Amino acid sequence: MDVEFIITIFLIGFIGSYISGMLGVGGSIINFPMLLFIPAVLGVANFSSHEVSGITAIQVFFATISGVWAYRKGGYLNKTLIAYMGTSILIGSFIGGFGSTQMTEGGINVVYGILALLAVFMMFVPKKGIDDIPLDEVVFNKWIAALLALIVGIGAGIVGAGGAFLLVPIMLAVLKIPTRMTIASSLAITFISSIGSAAGKITTGQVEYFPALIMVAASLIASPLGAHSGKKMNTKVLQMILALLILVTSVKIWLNIL
Repeated sequence: MDVEFIITIFLIGFIGSYISGMLGVGGSIINFPMLLFIPAVLGVANFSSHEVSGITAIQVFFATISGVWAYRKGGYLNKTLIAYMGTSILIGSFIGGFGSTQMTEGGINVVYGILALLAVFMMFVPKKGIDDIPLDEVVFNKWIAALLALIVGIGAGIVGAGGAFLLVPIMLAVLKIPTRMTIASSLAITFISSIGSAAGKITTGQVEYFPALIMVAASLIASPLGAHSGKKMNTKVLQMILALLILVTSVKIWLNIL
């Protein structure tokens, strides 16, 4: 393993984790394609899809936990929301993961594509006034939150994704959670859902430990920095960056399907 390899993997991890901390997503939607293609193009490594998914599972675990730690003060973490949605997404991802064995690859991709389109639609729904609500006065329907997280969990389990890019628009557009509370709580929920996926990748031998450790080191530095930037950034700008990120993801998914 040479210096070019270490620098390349570190920078990929840094970028993905910074975005993770800033926007409340796990970072795998950024890191997965970057890890798959950039090292191969530069000639420093040639990871398979299974190896990349194993590395990103470990990276998401550490990026989300360090992002949550950065948001621990200021009332951004809604513990009730995290408990209801976190529990439901864990159950849903287990159901989806089991059910995916009965589906064709094409069917799995279509499920992912439909969920991504719904996420794009929700990101562009007007969200007037949600950031005017004081954080200690936020209310939401707990059972709707739990049901929607269960559905996201099933879809995420089917396609092997964390589901954060679907949770964020649901929190903003349906549950009317303020942007910064959405980002912080989404990181916590994604952390919960990442426990199972990371454990699964480790126990099935799908993790390349050296690049994973480099990604973890980058995550521990970059995710809190991203969270710090997210706290200072205008919430409208944050919502727009999120919308564009989810739109690009949706386009990529449907290009693969078609």
